[in-house]
Amino acid sequence: MHSIWTQHGQIRPRNPLEQDLEADVAVIGAGMAGILIADALQHAGRRVVVLEADRIGSGQTRNTTAKITSQHGMCYRRLLDTLGPEMARQYAQANQAAVQAYRERVTEAGIDCDLEERDAYLFGTDADSLRAEAEAARSLGLPASTTVLPASGLHAVKFAHQAQFHPLKFLQAVSEDLTIFEKTPVRQVDGSLVITDHGTIRSEQIVFACHAPFVNFPGFYFARMHQQRSYVLALENVPQVDGMFLGADEPSWSFRNAGDLLLLGGSGHRAGENREGGQYDALRQKAREWFPGSREVACWSAQDGVTLDHVPYIGPYAAGRPGWYVATGFQKWGMTTSMVSAMVLRDLLCGRDSPYGEVFRPGRFPLSAVPALASEVGHSAKGLLKRFFQIPTETAAAIPPGHGGVVFLDGKKVGVYKEENGTVYAVDIRCPHLGCQLEWDPEERSWDCPCHGSRFDYQGRLLSGPAQEGLRHG
Repeated sequence: MHSIWTQHGQIRPRNPLEQDLEADVAVIGAGMAGILIADALQHAGRRVVVLEADRIGSGQTRNTTAKITSQHGMCYRRLLDTLGPEMARQYAQANQAAVQAYRERVTEAGIDCDLEERDAYLFGTDADSLRAEAEAARSLGLPASTTVLPASGLHAVKFAHQAQFHPLKFLQAVSEDLTIFEKTPVRQVDGSLVITDHGTIRSEQIVFACHAPFVNFPGFYFARMHQQRSYVLALENVPQVDGMFLGADEPSWSFRNAGDLLLLGGSGHRAGENREGGQYDALRQKAREWFPGSREVACWSAQDGVTLDHVPYIGPYAAGRPGWYVATGFQKWGMTTSMVSAMVLRDLLCGRDSPYGEVFRPGRFPLSAVPALASEVGHSAKGLLKRFFQIPTETAAAIPPGHGGVVFLDGKKVGVYKEENGTVYAVDIRCPHLGCQLEWDPEERSWDCPCHGSRFDYQGRLLSGPAQEGLRHG
């Protein structure tokens, strides 16, 4: 299950780190955020080193739908209500500036990445809510207006002059002149020292741009956001649609063209809560309904961090860690927010005031976020208690080929996956991050943590953090 971007976006490999180095800035993570942050800082004259656990763009960047837009769902009325006009305006203007920053970066470097200007539409059945959302966005200086979609009669908010692109082609060009070490997972950060298996980077400024920060204390990022999964189909034999579309009703669906293909997305859920599967099937049903005669050529999934107040954390990591910075919690708008991160952190690390920095300040904790924090604590407690008190009802023998589940095996509670040929893979069901019980995801054949979103393949190999190691064999 690989995205279409990986078929035509090959990025040249880089060597792992094999020595101790010094730099002005160390960036942990070589996804879109890490690369753009490093690029902005290098253009500002800083010596930057980027460390990547796998390959450039191998995390969530390759799984994006690659929309560059300040249209982030039904968000602007809520931001005005919860944050007030000034903070809502910072959020809006930062994301709109990011759209323009992509255009400028592509133009100045002549990057061939299929960048296309497109309007973005938020559509639904509730005309009054959509009209109020458009008014809120327009009051914050965004190019928003109301319209009706001709073919369906649905009401919509239109954001003019947004964009879409090929993320890996863009990443290939922007990363070319950066100092990047691949296959170099960071094991520990101690003050100004970034520690890997085969070398260290000493740097007075360190940026965590690795999707889910793996240093738990201070910061508590694991408790201040959760991971949300979503799914995408790439379809051929479909009409061209003039724009990028996102549903405001539930369930929400999105679609946009990518060349001759159409990307249809949706079926979101919290990581670790997909025991029954069926997410791709729901998308396929919607494809048959909306685009009869279409044919699926690829499918893939993505994972996004959602913060307590639905605003990303971009800025100083924690009060007790001077020189540490973070960019995380991008929700489902990672391409735009990656550029926002680059703009905000370039200013902060270079000693300048950021016009957008206050709204994204990681240390904030508004009162409106208290219920969300309580919910996150409840999810974590549930995951921890399940490991001790849930008694499996299945045996390894009862697991059908091609399926997985939690069972008792040789007197131990383990996670088991059985291949079609009958080969059994048993893993420790305890997440190595903070000990929550993992859940089987039949959609991806993976073990997922419902507490903090770490994921592992059926053999126990780490797919994504905040965990830093794979699972022990059961």
